[in-house]
Amino acid sequence: MELLALGASHKTADLAVRERLALLDGQIEPFLHELVALEGVTEAVALSTCNRTELYVVGESPEVAIQALPADVPLYSARNCDAARHLYRVVSGLDSMVVGEAEIQGQVKRAYERALAARTTGPLTNQLFRAALATGKRVRTETAISEGHASVATVAVDAARALIGELSQRHVVIVGAGETSEQVARAFHAHGVSTMFVANRHRDRAIALASRFGGESGGFDQLPDELERADVVVSSTASPHAIVGPEELDAVRGGRPLLIIDLAVPRDIDPACASVDGVTLLDMDALQRAVRGHLNVRKGEAVHAEAIVEEEIQTFAGWLGRLDVMPTLAALRGRGDAVVNELLAANAGRWESLSAKDEARVEALARAVVKRLLHEPTERVRTLDDEHRHARLKLLRELFGLEEDAASEAGEAAEVRRLAG
Repeated sequence: MELLALGASHKTADLAVRERLALLDGQIEPFLHELVALEGVTEAVALSTCNRTELYVVGESPEVAIQALPADVPLYSARNCDAARHLYRVVSGLDSMVVGEAEIQGQVKRAYERALAARTTGPLTNQLFRAALATGKRVRTETAISEGHASVATVAVDAARALIGELSQRHVVIVGAGETSEQVARAFHAHGVSTMFVANRHRDRAIALASRFGGESGGFDQLPDELERADVVVSSTASPHAIVGPEELDAVRGGRPLLIIDLAVPRDIDPACASVDGVTLLDMDALQRAVRGHLNVRKGEAVHAEAIVEEEIQTFAGWLGRLDVMPTLAALRGRGDAVVNELLAANAGRWESLSAKDEARVEALARAVVKRLLHEPTERVRTLDDEHRHARLKLLRELFGLEEDAASEAGEAAEVRRLAG
């Protein structure tokens, strides 16, 4: 069984590519079931955020998971400990657009919980994600990498302030009422914004969010009127299609200045809106360019965080290594038991005066001899370091003729039942 991480992020793919890979909430569970239905895949977890879509798959041939993704997109991949290291860095905020941002921890946790609910996890992914989440928590506890609570939302508000100046007297429209929209509303409120409108498809969620920050709320049917009087629009919904186009924007703006920040992937705002007179449009790629300088802000804390990740990876590597050891040890013990059984069977008719009790003692003695003989090599195999484990195990299998036995035992020991949804 191998672990494979496969995906694309803001570091490797532009927004147009990330849109094609993005998985919305209703698509994730069917997609996970599609993955584990592939021959060679037994476990799967999918992580999809505005800045990355990644698959973590386990199986005898996990690379077949690439069949479920578009064929012409640039993907990165990593196996086993390298895959785990990548996830640990993601959870810790080290791979984020805004280094140290805390939201990714919750996003990874929810991705894992969705896979649990879909019943597509197994022993390896369970261990991986629990350990990764614990590592992320440790990084944020033992370092100051998340100090200041910087996030995509706060970067968006900082960008608005840089482009249009003082925000307190501006009318802000927030489209969407999810976690990101809540962070945006909080950041604007911290800058003194008091005229805020929250538009959402589900009115009750918009009301709840607006009331927390002294704003008003409404459904998408009120959006045209709000676009007409807005100074800043920030959109972050889970819509699969654009919800604001250039024609409707041009009709209500009349060339007056408007800043639109689109935090959604797929995009909520048609890119053609950037051509509307008076409109400035920032999407996630534009924000990434705006925060490149932030990458150096917490360099010292990032070094400390990387050290924690490496320490935790060694623990995971040890656990992963023991998965390799166990089939070989099982095969070795099985070979010893087989030798005893063969000898007892071959001599079964030669114990003319042996009582049943004495026959049992002979068998116990034979098994004890085998057990003692194998005790020392068993203990030494258990304590092999990562560097020498594979070569030593291979030699042990060759010396005892365990190649076929080990392969068979490995299949049984590592097998994870493919679970139906």
